Amino acid sequence: MGYELGRFEGEVDEELICPICSCVLEDPLQSPQCEHAFCAACIHEWLTRQPTCPVDRSAITPNQLKSVPRILRNLLSRLTISCDNKAFGCTALVKLDVLASHLQDCEFNPKKPVVCEKGCGFVVPKDEIKDHNCVRELRTMMSQLQQKLTELQTESMEQKIQLREQKREIQGLNDALRAVRIMNPRVREIQTTMENEDLTRWVNSLQPARVTRWGGMISTPDAVLQAVIKRALVESGSPSHVVAELMENAHERRWPTGLSTLETRQLNRRQYENYVTKRIPGFDEFICTSGKQAVVVMYCENQHMPEDLIIEPGLVMIFAHGVE
Repeated sequence: MGYELGRFEGEVDEELICPICSCVLEDPLQSPQCEHAFCAACIHEWLTRQPTCPVDRSAITPNQLKSVPRILRNLLSRLTISCDNKAFGCTALVKLDVLASHLQDCEFNPKKPVVCEKGCGFVVPKDEIKDHNCVRELRTMMSQLQQKLTELQTESMEQKIQLREQKREIQGLNDALRAVRIMNPRVREIQTTMENEDLTRWVNSLQPARVTRWGGMISTPDAVLQAVIKRALVESGSPSHVVAELMENAHERRWPTGLSTLETRQLNRRQYENYVTKRIPGFDEFICTSGKQAVVVMYCENQHMPEDLIIEPGLVMIFAHGVE
């Protein structure tokens, strides 16, 4: 539908009137051959009933409609029209091409968004502010958020269950392969190769870490800290056959001779800078509460180090601070 004629100041040229609704053209389109112009909404509705021009009955389809010439658009833009909110007290007369921007800022617009000043901060249409109830709206919002949280928790739980099932299946396959490997030396070689490839793939996926304060090393982590690191290793995709060994190597009792005591660590301190260290992903959430950080020093990346400073498959080193 177009703009009502009564809203315009002065006479409106007949060429600017829609033949369908008899109002001033709104978002005009024209037919391809006869070039009769219509409101976009009017002509699209018309063509759903019959594929002809409403004026001369020539055949047209929606895809054939095109924009009106610039001169027609200019004539429309120069028309002066009263505000949509005249019934609510607005006396403004504006050019048709700026009507939309005026309506957004019009103080008499009953649907103009306003901020509730009672404390909740909700943005409410102006004509609804008198019936706005902060407590009710906040309760509704909290209910919606709680529902969304419940849905996310349910989805997360389902994903965790699926992940556990997949891990059990993978573990079952690995166990079966190991059983076959024991009976067949060739299969044993293939399995070893596969495990090495899995380990290399996982190590390459880790982000490099730079230890700036080796003196902050924690050589005897407690059970809670070890449990957090184990979970982070598992969630990062560490091969299952490596996780247990790495966790054993997180304590100084399993460290190589060059790291096994405070004295030997002090003697070898200058060589620490030669370690290739990788950050354990997923450990960051624990960092937020404890400040502690952890890295892995994998044998496959540190074979350049002396034998008394590295062991297979690698070391887990925990620091109170100083890891970038």
